[in-house]
This record gives sequence, structure tokens and C-alpha cells, in this order.
Amino acid sequence: MTNAIKTGLLAYGMSGKVFHAPFVATHPGFDFRAIVERHHKQASQDYPGVISYDSVEALLADPELELVIVNTPSNTHFELTQQVLQAGKHVLVEKPMAASLAEVQTLFDLGRQVGKHVFVYQNRRWDSDFQAVQQVISSGQLGQLIEVHFRYDRYKTTLNPKPFKETAVPASGIVYDLGPHLLDQVISLFGKPLRSHKTTGRYRANTQVDDYFTMHLQYPDGLNVFVTSGLLIANPLPAFVLHGTTGSFQKGRVDVQETQLQQSISPLASEYGQEAPDSEGTLTVVGAGDEKTTTKVPSLKGDYTGLFEAVYQTLRNEVAYPIREEHILWQMALLEQNPGDWAFLG
Repeated sequence: MTNAIKTGLLAYGMSGKVFHAPFVATHPGFDFRAIVERHHKQASQDYPGVISYDSVEALLADPELELVIVNTPSNTHFELTQQVLQAGKHVLVEKPMAASLAEVQTLFDLGRQVGKHVFVYQNRRWDSDFQAVQQVISSGQLGQLIEVHFRYDRYKTTLNPKPFKETAVPASGIVYDLGPHLLDQVISLFGKPLRSHKTTGRYRANTQVDDYFTMHLQYPDGLNVFVTSGLLIANPLPAFVLHGTTGSFQKGRVDVQETQLQQSISPLASEYGQEAPDSEGTLTVVGAGDEKTTTKVPSLKGDYTGLFEAVYQTLRNEVAYPIREEHILWQMALLEQNPGDWAFLG
């Protein structure tokens, strides 16, 4: 495509290899031009022709680059996103965007000052399981929602070998690691809560950061939303549980994209994003005479290409990016809330 967005990546670790490079390379609207590799030069083996720079500064000096993806450790997002914007590039930054509400606002303000877009990478909106949740809510079959649970559970007793994930630095711990996924999904469906309450905990031996949290979000019309994540959940509960006045829905966390990408399955493959058999959600609807009918609800195909398509449409056709500034500001206000007390978002 002659009008492709020349794009650079700041790292080629797990996130670069799995969540970014495959999409920048296969979406016709992008031209995967450059990457930062300080030590091991591997990207060109997978993507011949990509330029490997030794430093962020060298990549940002490339006049051809229009968009830069910040996929470095969380505690570096604020500083590096500032550098990208000051270099005159649009930026796509991974979650969490920064470590505080003040930093997030600073980055959005800077983007406006320099006339560049600040996109936040919230790929889980394009998970197959979450799309099933969206479909069921939109159908109206649950009636007025009363109680909603979103979970992201794992069982990992050992500490993560990546120091930035286990050291008590800004934006560390499970709240900032998995919390943005859960909160973004909730906010995309229900908007800003009226108030929230957070509980955190540390249960793994020698941990310096939180490895458990739960948040209770209260919305108008009596809707209660609970988001929970833990690293010592041996038998995970359903990831999505919704109860309404006329029905209930349950769905496991079964999106296969991350696993497939780690197996080098291309986003263009026919099997990409297709859930495994028997992964359907369970919908129970109450009809006349309180008769209950239970059916299986298959999901649409999951595809993170949708996020990159949204970035492309914003940059080339001025279509509004679905992950809006206020969504990230609300998310960050919830992430940095002190545990224990009820807090109002204003």
C-alpha cells in the first residue's frame, strides 16, 4: 500500500514478537520499517528488510517513521512516550499507559501540543470471549444487569524473572499488569463507575508487589461490577459471569490468539482466532412462567488486527479511535486508588 504507515517498535521481546510485529507486518496499511535491538539482532531474521537500530534515539531520528510503538517495561512508558511525541511521531503505547493519572494527562496534553495522536494498546477488546459478552449484552436477553464479574486468574507460585514485574517500582504488580485489561473491558461496556472499592494482597513467598486484587465498581441503576485477578488461583472460575433480571451468562477465558501467536501462527491463517471446540458460553434465559432455557453461545473470531485497523483508520481517515482518552483517564484513576476506602471518580 503506497500510503502505508511507516512504523517502528522499541523492543523485540515477547510483546514485540507476539503482539505487535505480526500485525504491523501483515496489515496492508502498515510498513514495518524499524526496531530497537540493543544486543541480539533477531528481527531481520523474521522480517527481512527491517532496520535494526541500537538505541531509541537512533530510531526516533529516522525521518521516515510516522508511528512508534512503545512496548518496553511499564515503568518506562511515560518517559519514552514523551520522547516519541517530542520527536514528532504518533505513538501507540502499551498498557498501563503510565504510572499515575497525572502522567497520563501529561501525555495526552503533550500529544495535542505537538499535533500527534496518542493511542493506548488495549488488545483485549478484540478477544473472542469478550466479544461473546458484548453480543449477549447487546441482545438484551439478560434484561437489566444486576451483577457482573470479570476475572483474570493464573497460578504462578514462582516470581517472574523480569525484574520490572516483581520490583516495587511505579506501575508494578498485578493491579497494573492485568488490571488495565479488565478495567478497559468494563469501561468499554459500562463507562465510568460512580464509585469503587479496591482490595489488594501479597501471597507468594518473597513477593515485593501485589499478586491479588479485587475491585467493586458501582454504576447507576444498581449495577455492581467486580473485577478480580490473582496469581495463586489453582482452579480458575469462569472469566465472565453476568446476571440480569431475565437471564445469566457464563464464559471462560478461552481466547486463543496469544497461544497461536507464540506458536508463530499468522493472523492471516484461517484458524487464527478461532476458539477450540466446546468453548462456548452458557446463556440461561427465563421466559414465561419462569421457565428457564439454556443454550450455548459461540463466539466470533478473535482478532487483534482490529486494534491496528482502528489506528490506521484514525491516522488515514480521521475516524475516532475507540479507546478514548477519557477511558484511559478513568482506568488510571481506578488503578491508583488506595485500597480500603470507597472512592468517587467525580
